[in-house]
Amino acid sequence: MMTKGANIPAGKARMGEGFISALLRGAGQVMFQNSPWTGFFFLCGIAWGAWNSGSLEMFWCALVGLLAGTVTACLLGAPREEVAEGLHGYNGILVGCALPVFLEGGPVCWALVVLGAMFSTVIMMAVSRVFSSWKVSAMTGPFVFATWFILLASYSFSGFDAVALPRPSLPVLPHDAMSLFGPEALFLSSLSGVSQVFLINDPVTGVLFLVGLAVSSPYAAVFGWCGSLVAMVAALLLGADGASVGAGLYQFSAVLTAIGMGTTFYRPGLRVILYALLATVFTVVAQGALNAALAPVGIPTLTFPFVIAAWLFLLPHVGLDPRGNASPSA
Repeated sequence: MMTKGANIPAGKARMGEGFISALLRGAGQVMFQNSPWTGFFFLCGIAWGAWNSGSLEMFWCALVGLLAGTVTACLLGAPREEVAEGLHGYNGILVGCALPVFLEGGPVCWALVVLGAMFSTVIMMAVSRVFSSWKVSAMTGPFVFATWFILLASYSFSGFDAVALPRPSLPVLPHDAMSLFGPEALFLSSLSGVSQVFLINDPVTGVLFLVGLAVSSPYAAVFGWCGSLVAMVAALLLGADGASVGAGLYQFSAVLTAIGMGTTFYRPGLRVILYALLATVFTVVAQGALNAALAPVGIPTLTFPFVIAAWLFLLPHVGLDPRGNASPSA
Protein backbone atom coordinates (compact mmCIF):
# COMPACT_ATOMS: atom_id res chain seq x y z
CA MET A 1 0.00 0.00 0.00
CA MET A 2 1.39 3.39 -0.95
CA THR A 3 1.41 5.98 1.77
CA LYS A 4 0.62 9.61 1.18
CA GLY A 5 3.65 11.38 -0.29
CA ALA A 6 5.39 8.14 -1.25
CA ASN A 7 5.84 9.42 -4.80
CA ILE A 8 7.79 12.48 -3.67
CA PRO A 9 11.48 12.18 -4.67
CA ALA A 10 13.75 11.49 -1.70
CA GLY A 11 15.94 14.49 -2.54
CA LYS A 12 13.01 16.89 -2.40
CA ALA A 13 11.75 15.33 0.82
CA ARG A 14 15.16 15.77 2.43
CA MET A 15 15.34 19.32 1.09
CA GLY A 16 11.98 20.09 2.73
CA GLU A 17 13.08 18.54 6.00
CA GLY A 18 16.33 20.50 5.81
CA PHE A 19 14.48 23.76 5.32
CA ILE A 20 12.20 23.11 8.30
CA SER A 21 15.26 22.25 10.35
CA ALA A 22 16.87 25.52 9.26
CA LEU A 23 13.77 27.44 10.38
CA LEU A 24 13.71 25.72 13.77
CA ARG A 25 17.43 26.32 14.21
CA GLY A 26 16.86 29.96 13.32
CA ALA A 27 14.46 30.27 16.25
CA GLY A 28 16.97 28.57 18.56
CA GLN A 29 19.84 30.77 17.39
CA VAL A 30 18.25 33.77 19.10
CA MET A 31 19.89 32.37 22.24
CA PHE A 32 22.90 30.86 20.44
CA GLN A 33 21.52 27.31 20.18
CA ASN A 34 22.02 25.43 16.90
CA SER A 35 19.27 22.94 17.72
CA PRO A 36 15.90 22.37 16.04
CA TRP A 37 14.48 21.09 19.35
CA THR A 38 15.44 24.33 21.05
CA GLY A 39 13.71 26.22 18.26
CA PHE A 40 10.63 24.04 18.70
CA PHE A 41 10.39 24.86 22.40
CA PHE A 42 11.00 28.54 21.65
CA LEU A 43 8.12 28.55 19.16
CA CYS A 44 5.93 26.81 21.74
CA GLY A 45 6.85 29.51 24.24
CA ILE A 46 6.03 32.28 21.76
CA ALA A 47 2.71 30.61 20.91
CA TRP A 48 1.76 30.31 24.59
CA GLY A 49 2.76 33.88 25.41
CA ALA A 50 0.93 35.28 22.39
CA TRP A 51 -2.21 33.25 23.11
CA ASN A 52 -2.17 34.04 26.82
CA SER A 53 -1.90 37.76 26.15
CA GLY A 54 -4.67 37.71 23.56
CA SER A 55 -2.38 38.68 20.69
CA LEU A 56 -1.92 35.47 18.73
CA GLU A 57 -0.97 37.61 15.73
CA MET A 58 2.50 37.91 17.27
CA PHE A 59 3.06 34.18 16.87
CA TRP A 60 2.08 34.21 13.20
CA CYS A 61 4.18 37.32 12.57
CA ALA A 62 7.12 35.57 14.25
CA LEU A 63 6.76 32.64 11.84
CA VAL A 64 6.45 35.01 8.87
CA GLY A 65 9.56 36.93 9.96
CA LEU A 66 11.50 33.70 10.43
CA LEU A 67 10.46 32.47 6.98
CA ALA A 68 11.06 35.81 5.23
CA GLY A 69 14.53 36.24 6.71
CA THR A 70 15.59 32.71 5.78
CA VAL A 71 14.17 32.82 2.26
CA THR A 72 15.83 36.19 1.63
CA ALA A 73 19.19 34.70 2.59
CA CYS A 74 18.62 31.85 0.12
CA LEU A 75 17.70 34.26 -2.67
CA LEU A 76 20.76 36.43 -1.96
CA GLY A 77 23.07 33.45 -2.14
CA ALA A 78 24.13 33.30 1.49
CA PRO A 79 26.38 30.33 2.30
CA ARG A 80 24.30 27.17 2.58
CA GLU A 81 25.86 26.15 5.86
CA GLU A 82 24.85 29.48 7.41
CA VAL A 83 21.27 29.08 6.19
CA ALA A 84 21.17 25.48 7.42
CA GLU A 85 22.34 26.56 10.87
CA GLY A 86 19.60 29.20 11.09
CA LEU A 87 21.95 32.16 11.12
CA HIS A 88 19.72 34.14 8.78
CA GLY A 89 16.46 33.42 10.56
CA TYR A 90 16.91 34.56 14.13
CA ASN A 91 16.86 38.28 13.38
CA GLY A 92 13.76 37.84 11.26
CA ILE A 93 11.81 36.06 13.99
CA LEU A 94 12.68 38.85 16.44
CA VAL A 95 11.43 41.44 13.96
CA GLY A 96 8.21 39.42 13.69
CA CYS A 97 7.82 39.42 17.47
CA ALA A 98 8.62 43.12 17.90
CA LEU A 99 6.57 44.92 15.28
CA PRO A 100 3.12 43.63 16.38
CA VAL A 101 3.94 44.88 19.89
CA PHE A 102 4.41 48.46 18.75
CA LEU A 103 2.32 48.70 15.57
CA GLU A 104 -1.39 48.22 14.91
CA GLY A 105 -2.07 44.78 13.49
CA GLY A 106 -3.34 44.35 9.97
CA PRO A 107 -2.03 44.22 6.40
CA VAL A 108 0.44 47.08 6.88
CA CYS A 109 1.96 45.45 9.94
CA TRP A 110 2.26 42.12 8.12
CA ALA A 111 3.94 43.83 5.14
CA LEU A 112 6.36 45.61 7.46
CA VAL A 113 7.22 42.32 9.19
CA VAL A 114 8.18 40.83 5.83
CA LEU A 115 10.17 43.90 4.81
CA GLY A 116 11.80 44.20 8.21
CA ALA A 117 12.86 40.56 8.19
CA MET A 118 14.28 40.99 4.69
CA PHE A 119 16.10 44.14 5.79
CA SER A 120 17.53 42.29 8.79
CA THR A 121 19.02 39.61 6.53
CA VAL A 122 20.70 42.20 4.31
CA ILE A 123 22.02 44.03 7.37
CA MET A 124 23.18 40.71 8.82
CA MET A 125 25.22 39.93 5.70
CA ALA A 126 26.68 43.46 5.62
CA VAL A 127 27.60 43.66 9.30
CA SER A 128 29.00 40.13 9.31
CA ARG A 129 31.34 40.97 6.44
CA VAL A 130 32.57 44.14 8.17
CA PHE A 131 33.02 42.48 11.56
CA SER A 132 34.57 39.24 10.31
CA SER A 133 38.07 40.73 10.41
CA TRP A 134 37.53 41.62 14.08
CA LYS A 135 36.29 38.10 14.90
CA VAL A 136 33.04 39.51 16.27
CA SER A 137 29.60 38.52 14.99
CA ALA A 138 26.58 40.66 14.23
CA MET A 139 24.64 39.41 17.28
CA THR A 140 21.06 40.76 17.23
CA GLY A 141 22.24 44.08 15.79
CA PRO A 142 20.46 43.51 12.44
CA PHE A 143 17.14 42.97 14.25
CA VAL A 144 17.65 46.12 16.30
CA PHE A 145 18.60 48.32 13.35
CA ALA A 146 15.84 47.04 11.04
CA THR A 147 13.19 47.47 13.76
CA TRP A 148 14.47 50.89 14.80
CA PHE A 149 14.29 52.19 11.24
CA ILE A 150 10.71 51.00 10.85
CA LEU A 151 9.59 52.37 14.23
CA LEU A 152 11.29 55.71 13.64
CA ALA A 153 9.69 55.88 10.19
CA SER A 154 6.29 55.62 11.87
CA TYR A 155 6.77 59.25 12.97
CA SER A 156 7.01 60.31 9.31
CA PHE A 157 4.50 58.05 7.57
CA SER A 158 0.84 58.06 8.54
CA GLY A 159 0.47 54.58 7.06
CA PHE A 160 2.58 53.17 9.92
CA ASP A 161 0.04 53.07 12.73
CA ALA A 162 2.20 52.97 15.86
CA VAL A 163 0.04 52.30 18.91
CA ALA A 164 2.45 51.29 21.68
CA LEU A 165 5.69 53.23 21.19
CA PRO A 166 7.10 54.90 24.29
CA ARG A 167 6.01 58.52 24.49
CA PRO A 168 9.01 60.78 23.71
CA SER A 169 10.08 62.46 26.94
CA LEU A 170 13.10 63.62 28.84
CA PRO A 171 14.62 61.04 31.20
CA VAL A 172 13.29 61.14 34.78
CA LEU A 173 14.30 59.32 37.93
CA PRO A 174 12.05 56.32 38.74
CA HIS A 175 9.33 56.93 41.34
CA ASP A 176 9.36 53.44 42.83
CA ALA A 177 13.04 52.67 42.64
CA MET A 178 13.02 51.13 46.13
CA SER A 179 10.02 48.84 45.58
CA LEU A 180 10.36 45.66 47.59
CA PHE A 181 9.82 42.27 45.98
CA GLY A 182 8.75 39.10 47.76
CA PRO A 183 10.28 35.70 46.88
CA GLU A 184 7.42 34.79 44.53
CA ALA A 185 7.62 38.09 42.68
CA LEU A 186 11.38 37.77 42.32
CA PHE A 187 11.04 34.24 40.96
CA LEU A 188 8.39 35.23 38.41
CA SER A 189 10.39 38.31 37.41
CA SER A 190 13.45 36.17 36.71
CA LEU A 191 11.39 34.00 34.35
CA SER A 192 9.83 37.04 32.67
CA GLY A 193 13.36 38.30 32.07
CA VAL A 194 13.99 35.20 29.97
CA SER A 195 10.70 35.45 28.08
CA GLN A 196 11.28 39.15 27.30
CA VAL A 197 14.07 38.15 24.91
CA PHE A 198 11.18 37.65 22.47
CA LEU A 199 9.25 40.68 23.85
CA ILE A 200 6.87 38.48 25.86
CA ASN A 201 6.08 39.06 29.53
CA ASP A 202 5.04 35.58 30.64
CA PRO A 203 6.75 33.34 33.23
CA VAL A 204 5.42 30.17 31.58
CA THR A 205 7.03 31.24 28.33
CA GLY A 206 10.23 31.80 30.28
CA VAL A 207 10.07 28.20 31.57
CA LEU A 208 9.56 26.87 28.03
CA PHE A 209 12.55 28.88 26.84
CA LEU A 210 14.72 27.49 29.64
CA VAL A 211 13.60 23.95 28.78
CA GLY A 212 14.51 24.62 25.16
CA LEU A 213 17.94 25.82 26.24
CA ALA A 214 18.45 22.79 28.46
CA VAL A 215 17.63 20.41 25.60
CA SER A 216 20.57 21.84 23.69
CA SER A 217 22.89 22.87 26.53
CA PRO A 218 22.22 22.62 30.27
CA TYR A 219 24.98 25.19 30.75
CA ALA A 220 23.09 27.64 28.54
CA ALA A 221 19.92 27.18 30.60
CA VAL A 222 21.80 27.75 33.85
CA PHE A 223 23.65 30.80 32.55
CA GLY A 224 20.48 32.21 31.01
CA TRP A 225 18.45 32.01 34.20
CA CYS A 226 21.37 33.13 36.37
CA GLY A 227 21.89 36.06 34.01
CA SER A 228 18.29 37.11 34.59
CA LEU A 229 18.67 36.76 38.36
CA VAL A 230 21.93 38.73 38.45
CA ALA A 231 20.48 41.48 36.28
CA MET A 232 17.34 41.66 38.41
CA VAL A 233 19.31 42.02 41.64
CA ALA A 234 21.74 44.52 40.09
CA ALA A 235 18.91 46.65 38.72
CA LEU A 236 17.12 46.73 42.08
CA LEU A 237 20.30 47.56 43.98
CA LEU A 238 21.04 50.38 41.53
CA GLY A 239 17.55 51.77 42.04
CA ALA A 240 15.84 50.91 38.75
CA ASP A 241 12.12 51.31 38.27
CA GLY A 242 10.46 48.44 40.17
CA ALA A 243 7.68 47.88 37.65
CA SER A 244 10.17 47.59 34.80
CA VAL A 245 12.25 45.08 36.74
CA GLY A 246 9.13 43.10 37.60
CA ALA A 247 8.24 42.87 33.92
CA GLY A 248 11.74 41.62 33.04
CA LEU A 249 12.72 44.72 31.10
CA TYR A 250 16.14 45.02 32.74
CA GLN A 251 16.94 41.33 32.39
CA PHE A 252 16.39 40.14 28.82
CA SER A 253 19.54 41.62 27.28
CA ALA A 254 21.53 40.35 30.26
CA VAL A 255 20.19 36.84 29.60
CA LEU A 256 21.74 36.91 26.13
CA THR A 257 25.00 38.34 27.47
CA ALA A 258 25.29 35.65 30.14
CA ILE A 259 24.63 32.82 27.67
CA GLY A 260 26.98 34.26 25.05
CA MET A 261 29.89 35.03 27.37
CA GLY A 262 29.40 32.04 29.62
CA THR A 263 28.81 29.21 27.17
CA THR A 264 28.99 30.23 23.50
CA PHE A 265 32.16 32.21 22.94
CA TYR A 266 34.14 30.84 25.87
CA ARG A 267 34.31 27.46 27.60
CA PRO A 268 32.69 27.51 31.05
CA GLY A 269 35.20 27.90 33.87
CA LEU A 270 35.82 30.08 36.92
CA ARG A 271 37.47 32.93 35.00
CA VAL A 272 34.78 32.77 32.32
CA ILE A 273 32.05 32.87 34.98
CA LEU A 274 33.59 36.02 36.49
CA TYR A 275 33.98 37.62 33.06
CA ALA A 276 30.38 36.76 32.15
CA LEU A 277 29.22 38.19 35.48
CA LEU A 278 31.03 41.46 34.78
CA ALA A 279 29.56 41.63 31.28
CA THR A 280 26.08 40.89 32.63
CA VAL A 281 26.24 43.72 35.16
CA PHE A 282 27.58 46.05 32.47
CA THR A 283 24.57 45.11 30.32
CA VAL A 284 22.24 46.31 33.10
CA VAL A 285 24.08 49.65 33.23
CA ALA A 286 23.94 49.87 29.43
CA GLN A 287 20.21 49.16 29.59
CA GLY A 288 19.65 52.10 31.92
CA ALA A 289 21.89 54.37 29.85
CA LEU A 290 20.16 53.51 26.59
CA ASN A 291 16.72 53.84 28.19
CA ALA A 292 17.65 57.43 29.08
CA ALA A 293 19.29 58.13 25.70
CA LEU A 294 16.34 56.87 23.66
CA ALA A 295 13.54 58.30 25.82
CA PRO A 296 13.49 61.65 23.93
CA VAL A 297 13.29 59.75 20.63
CA GLY A 298 10.44 57.52 21.74
CA ILE A 299 11.73 54.11 20.63
CA PRO A 300 12.59 51.04 22.73
CA THR A 301 16.13 49.81 23.36
CA LEU A 302 15.26 46.28 22.20
CA THR A 303 18.35 44.05 22.62
CA PHE A 304 20.89 46.77 21.86
CA PRO A 305 22.31 46.76 25.43
CA PHE A 306 23.29 43.13 24.83
CA VAL A 307 24.76 43.94 21.42
CA ILE A 308 26.92 46.73 22.87
CA ALA A 309 28.03 44.59 25.81
CA ALA A 310 28.86 41.59 23.62
CA TRP A 311 30.83 43.65 21.11
CA LEU A 312 32.81 45.45 23.82
CA PHE A 313 33.56 42.32 25.83
CA LEU A 314 34.54 40.24 22.80
CA LEU A 315 36.69 42.80 20.99
CA PRO A 316 39.53 42.73 23.57
CA HIS A 317 40.06 39.00 22.80
CA VAL A 318 40.97 38.41 26.43
CA GLY A 319 43.08 35.41 27.37
CA LEU A 320 40.19 33.11 28.22
CA ASP A 321 39.53 29.69 26.71
CA PRO A 322 37.57 30.43 23.49
CA ARG A 323 35.32 27.96 21.75
CA GLY A 324 36.72 27.21 18.32
CA ASN A 325 33.30 26.32 16.92
CA ALA A 326 31.28 29.05 18.59
CA SER A 327 28.15 29.82 16.63
CA PRO A 328 28.21 33.41 15.35
CA SER A 329 24.55 33.92 16.07
CA ALA A 330 22.48 36.28 18.14
